[in-house]
Amino acid sequence: MGPFSLPYIQKMRSGILYALAAFLIWGFLPVYFLLLQPAGAFEIVAWRIVFALVFCALLITVTRSWPAIIAIVRQPRLFLTLGVAAALIYVNWQVYVYGATSGQVIQTSLGYFINPIVTVLLGVVLLRERLRPLQWVAVGISTIAVLVIAIGYGGFPWIALSLAFSFGLYGLLKKQVGPRVDALSGLAIETTWLLPVAVVQLLVVGGTVGVTIGTAGAAHTVLLVAVGVITAIPLLLFAAASRRLPLVTMGFVQYLTPVIQFLVGYFLLHEAMPPVRWIGFALVWAALVVLSVDLVRQRGTRRASALVT
Repeated sequence: MGPFSLPYIQKMRSGILYALAAFLIWGFLPVYFLLLQPAGAFEIVAWRIVFALVFCALLITVTRSWPAIIAIVRQPRLFLTLGVAAALIYVNWQVYVYGATSGQVIQTSLGYFINPIVTVLLGVVLLRERLRPLQWVAVGISTIAVLVIAIGYGGFPWIALSLAFSFGLYGLLKKQVGPRVDALSGLAIETTWLLPVAVVQLLVVGGTVGVTIGTAGAAHTVLLVAVGVITAIPLLLFAAASRRLPLVTMGFVQYLTPVIQFLVGYFLLHEAMPPVRWIGFALVWAALVVLSVDLVRQRGTRRASALVT
């Protein structure tokens, strides 16, 4: 299938639409979570787990995909790996929802801005990969950026770093099991692992501040129930896009999510951005430009090598 053939163009077009839809939904999630007030972060994440599992079970039943689930459960190592992935995505969800509901949306956007750089760094530490010169430059700039932002926030930017490292580690695990686990089966098993955590959280919330579902109006209840759909749909769209688009294209489109989050935090929620914080973010964006240039150059080198051979 050539690069200018009609099937290739249609595949790219549908892939870009899937990717845009996924990253747009993720970008506006902070607004959705704010609509769930007076529910707190722990209740929101608990219902997110419960209703995402329910939605996955319905989809698996409709698509008759239960054999894929059973096949994964019969592989203990794969099943346990998804359990570790579940723990990482739980940390990511909990920190993210806390950041979104506590007036720190801009810091959550920072986490996803630096995520590609953290992923590169994890490749060095965990996979013993060797960094190219421009990648070292990007890592160095981003390290300085985090220090500057820490000064700007007057404290350690733990929300941003927790999001970046939890999602980076989650991505590495999912990459390892990717060929054997589709997006729907993966989410179903991960939420199954997390179901006991969700139950405990609901019991604790119910015994302290009180569970809000069913007490704050019909619209609020519908939004809480729909949080499972909002969790599953972008993951499925992302999986569909990944199968159709080159990695470089996905790498560029993924920046849409933190850009939207930043704009929501700054213009819609009016979160503070003092000069020092602007300098830190500018350094992060500069690091991303360097990383993107390296990615494009590397892809060009591989294409040239392929043509020569």
